[in-house]
Amino acid sequence: MSTAYNPGSLAVQEREGVQDLAAHVGRSITRGIRPIAAAFLEAQPMLVIGAVDHEGRVWSSLLTGEPGFVRATGPHTVSVAAALPEGTPDGAPVGTLALDPRTRRRMRLNGTATRSGRGFTVEAEQVFSNCPKYLQKREWYGSDPDRAGAGAARHGEALTSEQASRIHAADTFFIATTAPDGVDTSHRGGNPGFVRVDGPQELSWRDYPGNAMFLTLGNLESDGRAGLLFLDWETGLTLQLSGHAHTEHTPEGRVTRFRVDRTTETPAASPLRWSPPEYSPSNPVT
Repeated sequence: MSTAYNPGSLAVQEREGVQDLAAHVGRSITRGIRPIAAAFLEAQPMLVIGAVDHEGRVWSSLLTGEPGFVRATGPHTVSVAAALPEGTPDGAPVGTLALDPRTRRRMRLNGTATRSGRGFTVEAEQVFSNCPKYLQKREWYGSDPDRAGAGAARHGEALTSEQASRIHAADTFFIATTAPDGVDTSHRGGNPGFVRVDGPQELSWRDYPGNAMFLTLGNLESDGRAGLLFLDWETGLTLQLSGHAHTEHTPEGRVTRFRVDRTTETPAASPLRWSPPEYSPSNPVT
């Protein structure tokens, strides 16, 4: 993975006519971790990570810990005091996203993960921040460590009616995608209802205007595998979906369609407890 866009992203940028804007925004992508980025990472109690498992499936997973569990240990290296998601090979490409709902700030760091005595390290290859668009503001109430991991994971191949209701009520999810040059993890947000459940194995959502990079859609141009993560911010439940996605470009705008292959629901997977949201003023009406 380099700081340049991959062919999939370039193809989408050309289709949308935003090459000049994308080239300008792309200058913010670096390999180095600046001091302000290092300080931001160290203040976060959670990290979203995307990776491809041994079976070739893409998953988006949530890691948590006391602030400082993620820290920069050099200009190109991050140490994480947590285990790599189950099934992730050592030395695998990963895409990480540090998100602070309190300040509506987010930062992406993509690279290669290697297990360590502390957990794992990531050798950074792409580091950049995103704007606060579509980020819901939440306050961190604290942690409930006694409930973390209290529920056994439940696996499936299609959504249950309860899971469909959770998705319909969601205002945020995370999406991991892959391409020959690496893995990327991004955020999607909107008012409840912005994600449609079109069937037990079918989801769709409008692709809202963003920073013109088209990293997610570019990866889907090259490789349709994707992993979604939905989080119940108040109880810590996580719903992970692995499957395939594609984007339809229509006169009314872009719509991404996702087909579910595997589901994993874990009650109280996260000990973090967050307030109800203050919705982003950028959210379109649903």
